[in-house]
Amino acid sequence: QVQLVESGGGLVQTGGSLRLSCVASGRTFNTIRMGWFRQAPGKEREIVASISRGGNLTYYSDSVKGRFAVSRDNAANTTYLQMSSLKPEDTAVYYCAAKTLLPGSFYYPSDYPYWGQGTQVTVSA
Repeated sequence: QVQLVESGGGLVQTGGSLRLSCVASGRTFNTIRMGWFRQAPGKEREIVASISRGGNLTYYSDSVKGRFAVSRDNAANTTYLQMSSLKPEDTAVYYCAAKTLLPGSFYYPSDYPYWGQGTQVTVSA
């Protein structure tokens, strides 16, 4: 079992920045691939970014590439999502997720068995 606790969401103006954090417990953190997803009202949950166990490989969706950065601190059992140049269309509930069965696909919500509670990010126009 992996428990995930997110923090850092909030309200920000267009062009602003936020950093989300996700602390994991219950399993050795460097054995877990981490992902960040988001879900806007009326839309499906979609991947935003993912980071490998060691932190050396990252993936970003086209919609956030160049604006968001995913990182992790394995000593602190924490992954981060730094969001910059935020747009109103980034408004959503953001979730961190843990993938424990490796290797394999990491693009879809069904690839991740463990989820955080979600944190709201609202970008005002």
